[in-house]
Amino acid sequence: MITLGGVIGAGLFVGSSAAIASIGPAAVISYALAGAIVLVVMRVIAALAIALPHVATFTEYARAGLGRWAGFTAGWLYWYFWAVVIGIEAIAGAGIVAQWVDLPVWAIGTGLMLVMTASNLLSARSFGEFEFWFSTIKVVAIALFIIICAVFLIGSPQSAGLANLTNDGGLAPMGWGTVVAGVTTVIFALVGAEIVTVAAAEAEDSATLVARMASTLILRISVFYIGAIGLIVCIVPWRSIVAGKSPFAAALDVIGVPGTALMMNLLVLVAVLSCLNSAIYVASRALFTLAANGDAPRWSVVVDRRGVPARSILACTLVGFACVLASVLSPSVVFAFLVNASGATMVFVYSLVVIAAIRLGIGGGFLSWGRPVAVAAMAGVLVAMAVTPDLAPQFWASLGFLVLVLVAAALTRKRA
Repeated sequence: MITLGGVIGAGLFVGSSAAIASIGPAAVISYALAGAIVLVVMRVIAALAIALPHVATFTEYARAGLGRWAGFTAGWLYWYFWAVVIGIEAIAGAGIVAQWVDLPVWAIGTGLMLVMTASNLLSARSFGEFEFWFSTIKVVAIALFIIICAVFLIGSPQSAGLANLTNDGGLAPMGWGTVVAGVTTVIFALVGAEIVTVAAAEAEDSATLVARMASTLILRISVFYIGAIGLIVCIVPWRSIVAGKSPFAAALDVIGVPGTALMMNLLVLVAVLSCLNSAIYVASRALFTLAANGDAPRWSVVVDRRGVPARSILACTLVGFACVLASVLSPSVVFAFLVNASGATMVFVYSLVVIAAIRLGIGGGFLSWGRPVAVAAMAGVLVAMAVTPDLAPQFWASLGFLVLVLVAAALTRKRA
């Protein structure tokens, strides 16, 4: 449930509108291709968890296979990604709450961060309880959505059936090249399945848990994404879907469900709070792991009497607060760079982990060819980002941050 909470967020409920609007009905194929890449990565992580049960966090697999520089790089990139997500989700949540509360966005965002920080500071169990209920609400909502849409599609006389898939320019009206290029945008919606490896480090039988859940979770997540988006493009003509507006609400409007705007606002708020909760947890554990290996300040490795890395949690919350302030004081320069620099970092991290598995010779069966195919696919995603005008700023900012981390790894080698 923690992993589902980290992956099923505003990227699905709202962000999928941009993919459908730019790709057409075949956006569902882009999600399937992205899901296949992440599935291979998660299967590799599962194999590594079994082979290296003493390694707690998945970024440390890079250290085990490629050396200290890779662990340093993967750890800091992973920390940065989730630290920025704290600020992004706080801003997104504040934008929703501001519709009902007359306060500045930065003040509401800070309040949301403080509530979720308090949840994390209580205990790992407290974080898990919050995340369980947040995730339950989202999973139930998506399941109900799929059932309602399927019943409408099959049994309603107002349903267009499958005609909307091909009525307006065919399944891929923008061309099949756009479908493949669309993987570069939708793959980031599926990022977060690896959270299970972070949470499992604080559970009993962690290696067994990771191996059992890592590959099955992404399959469940893919069903939610592909099933929901497939039904949306069947019910709603794709040209009527507006980027930035929930396609879920559009589908429910076509069906005739009352109060969709309020329902979607509440659901997106729950999704945002869930991701904010997960982001604080994951970022703090990433910083804790770096400190434990001598790659971050030692003060952040301290835990309190409840077994919680309180200093790491507070440090990550402060970074999130800095992102919120940047969005107010310098939205087009500082905040834009912070967001863009996190754009491709997870692809770099996933690539390092899979390359480490290849170096260690871990992963038999279909992974023997799946590992290099996944690395090649992720390299293709990065190249596509570099040549796509809308995504190029993210690629170059992320590459610049990668170079900065590699330089830091080299400069701190002796001290470590």
